[in-house]
Amino acid sequence: MFGINFGGKKKTEPQAEPQGEFLTARLNARVQPIERGDHYEDPLEEILKKENLGAVTGGGTQLADEPAGIEFCDLEIRVEEVSDETLQAVISRLEDLGAPKGSKLILDSDNREIPFGKFEGIGVFLNGSDLPDEVYEQCDFDEVTDNFSTLLGDAGQYRGYWHGSSESAIYCYGPSFEAMKAAIAPFLASYPMCQGARVEQIA
Repeated sequence: MFGINFGGKKKTEPQAEPQGEFLTARLNARVQPIERGDHYEDPLEEILKKENLGAVTGGGTQLADEPAGIEFCDLEIRVEEVSDETLQAVISRLEDLGAPKGSKLILDSDNREIPFGKFEGIGVFLNGSDLPDEVYEQCDFDEVTDNFSTLLGDAGQYRGYWHGSSESAIYCYGPSFEAMKAAIAPFLASYPMCQGARVEQIA
């Protein structure tokens, strides 16, 4: 409901300072903001509120120079107290959600860092400029990501992408880099847009 000002100064109520301690979960994951929210932010927020542990107060994605495109992403978290139980609950939930190796929990109060993460990452970099014109005309980037999602099965999950000036990257995460690489290898060898694609372990 809108307030109406009849000529006097509008009275503003003081905003209460958020209570609790602040943490940053730095995820070694190359994901866009929407995917960051879908895969990590929203599910973590749900469990924090359910257990009355705190809340996710923000997040960000750190861009990097090509070819990576994305370096990492952060989740800003407020917890009621920095106890071993709370920290373990945050880490366990993020690992259940597929947090990659090389992630860390940063405690703002004392700059302590706690490493975590179990999943490995694979980056597939498609040539975006040197293939024949008909390849780009007849093939579709979304078809590549859809096939990755299907072929990976239990071996991993497609989590994000990046379009650079000369390459387009696809990022997937799972328990084993080698298993993911093997699962998509036949498709990489047969689909025209994947000619000469680079495959790298990214976590």
